[in-house]
This record gives sequence, C-alpha cells and structure tokens, in this order.
Amino acid sequence: MTVAWFTHPAFAEHATPEGHPERPERMAAVAAGLDGLPLDRREAPVGDWDEVLRCHPQAYVDRIRAAEPAMGAVALDPDTWMAPGSLEAALRGVGGACAAVDLVLSGEVASAFVGCRPPGHHAERERPMGFCLFGNVAIAAKRALDHHGLGRVAIVDFDVHHGNGTQDLLWDEDRVLFVSSHQMPLYPGTGAADENGAHGQILNVPLRPGTGGPEMREAYEAQVLPRLDAFRPELILISAGFDAHAADPLAGLNWRESDFRWLTGRLCDVAAAHCGGRVVSTLEGGYDLAALAASVAAHVGVLLERSA
Repeated sequence: MTVAWFTHPAFAEHATPEGHPERPERMAAVAAGLDGLPLDRREAPVGDWDEVLRCHPQAYVDRIRAAEPAMGAVALDPDTWMAPGSLEAALRGVGGACAAVDLVLSGEVASAFVGCRPPGHHAERERPMGFCLFGNVAIAAKRALDHHGLGRVAIVDFDVHHGNGTQDLLWDEDRVLFVSSHQMPLYPGTGAADENGAHGQILNVPLRPGTGGPEMREAYEAQVLPRLDAFRPELILISAGFDAHAADPLAGLNWRESDFRWLTGRLCDVAAAHCGGRVVSTLEGGYDLAALAASVAAHVGVLLERSA
C-alpha cells in the first residue's frame, strides 16, 4: 500500500494580507517537499456541513458563512482573515481530513497526509482564531467515532502552538485522547500541564523556549508514548505543524527535520502496535517555506517507508 496525499488548488486561493505568515506560498512549499514521492494524490473534496456541525454549532457556521466577502479581505480577528474563496478552502480542509479518515479506515491506503490551508487547530467551538476557521482534526476524529464506530481515537498535535481549538472542541469527548506538545509561553496562552479535559483524556506537554530535539524526544518517551500505548488507539490523527523548526519565524523551539522524522517514526510505531498502522496527518503550521518543504518531506517520507 501507499500513502494518500489530499490537496486542491483552492488551498492556495485563500488569500491573506501581504506579509501575513499564513500565505498561499505555503502550498507550493508543501508540493515542492513532496515532489517525486510515490504518493496517491487525491483531490480534497468539499466537506459536508453536517461534518462541521459535529464540532461547531449552527450559529457559528452561519456567522462564518456570512463573513466571507464578495471582494477584498475581512479580518475576523487580528490574525484570522477571510477573502473570496476562503470558505471553499476551509471546507476542503474539512472534507480532505474526513475523506482521509474514510480512505485509511477502508484499508485502501496505509496512511494519509492532508496538505491544507487554512489550518484548523486553533478554531474553537464558536470562535475563529489563529488563522483557523474550522477544527479539521477534531471533526475528522468525530467522523471516525460517530460515522465509522471507532471507540478510541488519538490525536497528537506537535505544532509549536497549543491546539486550543482541538482541546475546546473535544474537552468532553472521552473517546479521544488529545496530546499537544507546544512551546510555553507562546500564543495562544493555553496548554498548561494541568489542563486535562473533562475525563482526564487530554495531555498537554509544555516545552520551554529553546527546546531542541533531544529534550523533545525525552518528553515524548517519558510522557506521550506511554500514554498512547496505554490508550490503545484504533486510529492516530496528527496535527502536523512544522513551526517548531529552528528556522521558523513565529516561535522559538529548535527542532530539525531529523526530529520530525524521529517523531513520525515513533508515532508510526504506536500505530503499528495498536491500529494496523492507520495514521491520518493534517497540516497545521510551518511558516519558513524552505523549512516547511524539508520537514513535510521528512514527515511524509516516514509514512511512506512504513506503508511498504
């Protein structure tokens, strides 16, 4: 089997103001990183509103739909913008994540990577923020649970920023183990170690500024991997943010491509032990274009190696 790569031109049509770090050129960087890899390239479909409503209330959906301008750009908050085409891009992020879950659970591919923008892990139930409109990975988890009937889904978020949106959307969901490693202090200011969810099913692993690969690996070996093994997930979802890279302009961790490669391999080890290797990865952050391309190549390269 191989690895599916979900993408679509609409992801590059989501326009942000000049100088904004979450820019369309990120999609070209992802494509450059994956160029030449033997992936099963798929078009990310437009997500169904019913999927969005698994996590966001109707009033929020109505507000986001009404916010998209006919021309120009509008700010939903100081960081989060919509322009013509933004809604389609966000819905294709949802659709790509859900289609990836369907494909992996069908057994047609071993794993999948959804290279989408805008990202999703900062979007709360009723609040767009941090460049994000809809909680892609949380919605994908709910599809795996409620549509496919799984009982245990794990989400690992290694973006440099805390996945506050995913945490908010799944705070009371005892069928999901949500793990987030992130720099602290840093935007959005959440993700303390004592934020554990309504059922103790959330594990936050704050990392000090300057944390490099060796310290990250120690934290994962000591805290994250034993927790995943004890949970025995039937599917692993990854919020794959690459802004913990030393070259990234928005934060201060010091990871390298080799660290993303190691971490992906260890998550694949857990997937092999408990869920037949089933992994779905969805792009979050990563704002230095060269580092993004190299890190995505390292991450997806491991998924390919493990699919053989």
